[in-house]
Amino acid sequence: MRHKHLLLTGLILLSAFSREATGQSVTLQGFVTDMSSGAALPGATVLLTPLDADPGVSVELGLATDVDGVYVVAGFAPGRYQLRVSYVGFTSVIDTLVFDVGGNRVRNVALTPSDESLGEVVVSGERSTGAARVSAGHHTITPAEIERVPTPDVGGDLASYLTMVPGIVSVGESGGQLFIRGGEPGQNLVLIDGIPLYQPFHILGFYSAFPSEIVSQVDIYAGGFGVQYGGHLSSVLDVSTRRGNMRQFQGSVSVSPFVSGVRVDIPVIRDRISLLTSARISVIEQGAARIVNHDLPYHFGDLFGKLHAQLSANTQLSVTGVHTFDRGTLREATPQVPDVPEIRWKNTALGGRFLFLPGSLPLRGEVVVSISNLRAEQGPAERSNQVSDITRYSGQMDMIQYWRTVEVRLGLFAGTTQITNDLPLAGFHDFLNLTDAGLYVQPEFRIGRGASLAPGIRIHTFPSLEQTFVEPRVRAMWDIGKHHFSAAGGIYHQEVVGVSDRRDATGVFTAWTPTPTRRIESAVHALAGYRTTLWPSVEVSVEAFYKRLSDLSVAEWTAYPRFTTNLQPADGVASGLDIRVEGRRGPLYGLVSYGLSRVEYNAQQAQLPVWYGVETLNYRPAHDRRHQLNALVSATVAGIDVSVRWQFGSGLPYSRAFGFDRFILLDGGVDVFENPADDRVIYERPFNGTLPAYHRLDVSVERSFDLNGVVLTVQGGVINGYDRSNVFYYDVFTLQRVDQLPIIPFLGVKVGTR
Repeated sequence: MRHKHLLLTGLILLSAFSREATGQSVTLQGFVTDMSSGAALPGATVLLTPLDADPGVSVELGLATDVDGVYVVAGFAPGRYQLRVSYVGFTSVIDTLVFDVGGNRVRNVALTPSDESLGEVVVSGERSTGAARVSAGHHTITPAEIERVPTPDVGGDLASYLTMVPGIVSVGESGGQLFIRGGEPGQNLVLIDGIPLYQPFHILGFYSAFPSEIVSQVDIYAGGFGVQYGGHLSSVLDVSTRRGNMRQFQGSVSVSPFVSGVRVDIPVIRDRISLLTSARISVIEQGAARIVNHDLPYHFGDLFGKLHAQLSANTQLSVTGVHTFDRGTLREATPQVPDVPEIRWKNTALGGRFLFLPGSLPLRGEVVVSISNLRAEQGPAERSNQVSDITRYSGQMDMIQYWRTVEVRLGLFAGTTQITNDLPLAGFHDFLNLTDAGLYVQPEFRIGRGASLAPGIRIHTFPSLEQTFVEPRVRAMWDIGKHHFSAAGGIYHQEVVGVSDRRDATGVFTAWTPTPTRRIESAVHALAGYRTTLWPSVEVSVEAFYKRLSDLSVAEWTAYPRFTTNLQPADGVASGLDIRVEGRRGPLYGLVSYGLSRVEYNAQQAQLPVWYGVETLNYRPAHDRRHQLNALVSATVAGIDVSVRWQFGSGLPYSRAFGFDRFILLDGGVDVFENPADDRVIYERPFNGTLPAYHRLDVSVERSFDLNGVVLTVQGGVINGYDRSNVFYYDVFTLQRVDQLPIIPFLGVKVGTR
């Protein structure tokens, strides 16, 4: 009942704000698009200047469009105004508008591409991109930035870019696992057009479900994320895909030693409905594996489709579908381990998103409904002896109310999660159906011209568990000239967790399950950052973070070499510092980033006093990489794009073994000569060892040729340029080491329409 009252109060406040905004003031809102394709133009500058103001008085209203090309200018007086909309590489649109009392209007603007570059216009509210443009843990990525990073795929992939970000730990080219600022992969919320994806990164770590050709913008929140996101402890990766070309057919086909793909844009109804499709499949067996004469047991692919419709001047509807599949083994068979298990997983997701701008209110609203499924399997190639399946049905309504100095975000959400686990090796079988619902509200106050404060609260209830969580959060920004300060913090909870066996150097198979106790996993985030411009072409950012993790569910420590879903409680702390230096000068681009972090878990388990003489065990988890260093240099010389990347990561912890034995429980007439017994490993202290450091050099060279409307792109390069033997997997039970990819040259070709 208390939550119903809160919801009613929120709706009353929103209605009151609307009346205030529309009483003596007017609103201008709309979409900014590319005239040639109908694509949204995020970051376009919108300026509204009063024509009847006193001379010498600057009262311009300015902002930048969001990822959907939406702008809302609210809370200004009726009168005559000049509207100016501009975007780099496009011809500006200038118009004179007259607003009467109550004369709110929708004004969509289509900009025409131009060969002339526009001067940069900096206004309050503008969101700029760039690797050093970090604000309170938030970093925005564009397709152009993704394509700078050397990737053995003509066009680039988000996964390769993410490994350049400080604070993001990857186990390497194999496995498809990302750990963000101390969190586990299952603690990262990944969205594509608002649809959750549980395991979107492919088994070969260069690739994900997000090739750059389908991406419009990516927002990473490495911590301190706002109230519109929930249900996960660590981070948010919010991927917005672009809409298909609404004016002309476009397409491309690419071939490389790792993957081949096709992409098609179809204007189903000109200027009204478009379709964007993409498909990729690995060709490693016919390509890279033959180049190096080395077994690369990976097979993966992805399918993507998006239907986008402009229903009216102020409403849009899109339907997005994604399917990914992965299969492979992470080590080779040996006489000691002849039956190497194969790992397989599939993502399937479908969702619809309705976006609307009410003409009578300064309001932006959207509704997203979706279904997402992940099925993970492990076992022999012919059959699976470990299966985990999770399906999420969800819906969310998000509204932003605008007026002159305040914005209020208000949202409602509800969902059902179905989990099925069939894990006979762990003796675990279950089927669960969990429901949850909630609401959130977050006002953002603009204080003066350079500061903003956004306190918020999220209420998340689980009727099936009879538990409710209240999560206060806050984000703050302050600009003083060229200096930018930011901070964020909040409380977060996660009820459904992904369990992996990380006693070895890495583990990929993940079983999803609710927390085994009524203590739900929680985290407290706190972070603060500073950014400045040293010279016109060089930016520097520094950000410190702290996460306190409570009631974690980690795999029970056991000496038996098998996957287990027996969980033990643990607490943890993750802290660190990220530094980024980014520079641009003409055709030259450079980025250097350094990440310092420390992750420590404190676990409790009944057997610990017997094994180690302690009741609690403090240890570094397997993803605790203390030092990361990344360097990227790219340049365009005589029409040739050259990119060079070098990565370094200090060694990850692992558990050393003293030796091995076999255990027989003498609970009756046991024949010790006939009973095979159970293999066990005798550990030193858990995670007391450190693997060798990881470092690698990648290079790519690319050139495009325009052949009468057909663009031919040729890419060549090398992965692991100096053939570093980087360890990927170390089996503490067999002492078998599996390395990452050796040196691999590659050559790719893409043909597409202009």
